[in-house]
Amino acid sequence: MPAERIAENLAFINWTVLTSLAVGSFGAVVLGRLRTGATRGYLGFTAFCAVLLTVLAILSDGALPGALSGTPVAVDPAWEVPRRAALWALAILAAAYVVALARNRRAPAIGLAGVLAGGLALGAGALSWGASPLGAVGLFVQLALLSGATGGVFAAMVLGHWYLVTPKLGEAPLVLFARILAWIVAAQLVAFVVWSVIGAGPAAVGALGALGGSWALFVWLRLVVGIVFPLAVSWAAIQTARTRSMESATGLLYINVGTIAAGTILAAGLYFGAGLLV
Repeated sequence: MPAERIAENLAFINWTVLTSLAVGSFGAVVLGRLRTGATRGYLGFTAFCAVLLTVLAILSDGALPGALSGTPVAVDPAWEVPRRAALWALAILAAAYVVALARNRRAPAIGLAGVLAGGLALGAGALSWGASPLGAVGLFVQLALLSGATGGVFAAMVLGHWYLVTPKLGEAPLVLFARILAWIVAAQLVAFVVWSVIGAGPAAVGALGALGGSWALFVWLRLVVGIVFPLAVSWAAIQTARTRSMESATGLLYINVGTIAAGTILAAGLYFGAGLLV
């Protein structure tokens, strides 16, 4: 039954994954441009990927059904237009940032405006499916953390590959990306504990209720595969990057791409399928 419920709401899971990748990867590009010595080639390529991912997120948003099947999560249609408008703004600003990078301009205003547009898209999504003001705040935090982890690990993995063609690039950019990724995953662990203790989410399962019952397997997989294991791998990636073992660091980030993406799918499936915020 839980697996069937997740499959029935796959469109919302797809939206979460694509939007997280788009918002998180573009945020990483802006951070890389303003705070590191990452090459313009890397930043431009990753920003272009963010544009494509945002377009896919827009297409995914247009395919969302008007209601969720068999779950306590309700859809507020009032936020549909603002949500799509924010995604379109992100796509346009990310494309403009690609052009700015090609012309060797820093363009901080465009970059920060794009990050803001991504945040507004996540906020509109939270208001669309959060059911209440407090629920929307919790869902926004979840979506923001998922974006930082999913898009961040994608950007870090691509950066690891860039060292193969630019061996003189200092290790500082990859160390910074890996360190921030570790902090984001650690924040996900803290959020998981808090939300599990208070029984957060529309399902109202009560304190520690998410850790038992028919959804327990998916909840524990979310914790172990999607949070704890990536946290350990992120720490290892930091250590290998600091010693300029870039191939090892990239391999570890490859592993993290898979596990963090799996964790994002599980988190979205648990929320939209069961109303559990974990």
